[in-house]
Amino acid sequence: MKIAFVGKGGSGKTTLSSLFIRHLVAAGAPVVAIDADINQHLGPALGLDEADAAALPAMGERLPLIKDYLRGANPRIASATTMIKTTPPGEGSRLVRVREPNPVYDACARPVELDGGAVRLMVTGPFTDADLGVACYHSKTGAVELFLNHLVDGPDEYVVVDMTAGSDSFASGMFTRFDMTFLVAEPTRKGVSVYRQYKEYARDFGVALKVVGNKIQEEDDIDFLRAEVGDDLLVTVGRSDWVRAMEKGRPPRFDLLEEANARALHTLRATADATYELRDWERYTRQMVHFHLKNAEAWGNERTGADLAAQVDPAFVLGEDMGVGVTTAV
Repeated sequence: MKIAFVGKGGSGKTTLSSLFIRHLVAAGAPVVAIDADINQHLGPALGLDEADAAALPAMGERLPLIKDYLRGANPRIASATTMIKTTPPGEGSRLVRVREPNPVYDACARPVELDGGAVRLMVTGPFTDADLGVACYHSKTGAVELFLNHLVDGPDEYVVVDMTAGSDSFASGMFTRFDMTFLVAEPTRKGVSVYRQYKEYARDFGVALKVVGNKIQEEDDIDFLRAEVGDDLLVTVGRSDWVRAMEKGRPPRFDLLEEANARALHTLRATADATYELRDWERYTRQMVHFHLKNAEAWGNERTGADLAAQVDPAFVLGEDMGVGVTTAV
């Protein structure tokens, strides 16, 4: 299952995504975690010290390797240099799975130990001084989008992405790549403003969206969120001594998390799992192609000097039953 955590800056989405990742790992589920936020905080939230978090290999810096591997023997892609962030897979492309070993994981993922289990952690990499004035952050997250376009995942395995703050993900088609999007909102007008944007933009794309109310202090906070987001309010999370200890670098055992917050995490997983029966790989592939053609026309063709519409394999539909490595059309 592919799950995104979104919200305005400071909403607590990184904290909630890290708790959800810990919850999955504690249950024995295989998990790939991806920090796609411009502020790279997921590693520390998962217990890494600042030095180890800063040393994580950046996907954005390894984009040529990622492209070369995913391209495989796809005859519609003349070279890896003509691949852009939205390039869809086709016959001959290589696909990736959650549990497998592959060169992309070797180059970009590192295991993080969590309460007896482990998560594969991948990061886009920080926005550096060298990027200022010459690049936008979407050039970093493009590596994540390309990875997700070539990902085949099944039930009881998870890819959890801590997304960019606000509505930045709508600058590409990445917001359609998830089975479930959890929007973390504080009980304030600013806290629900991103929800309204997501609800509006996602309406035409069948994006499954639920709200996680965070920083709840009193019943009136819950009433406010329910009035603003209605039935999209899934769970609420209040003050946590466990989280405070974690933020100080001294997290207790995860099974000591407050019972109410543990129940909220169970609800998040159950809600995400329930979307499995709603999967529509044809729609998923169609949306992938839609955004690729839009990006090709807007900037991709000019930048690469190629007709990127020709990369689309009209007979190809991504599907869970596809094998690892080089694919064939279905």
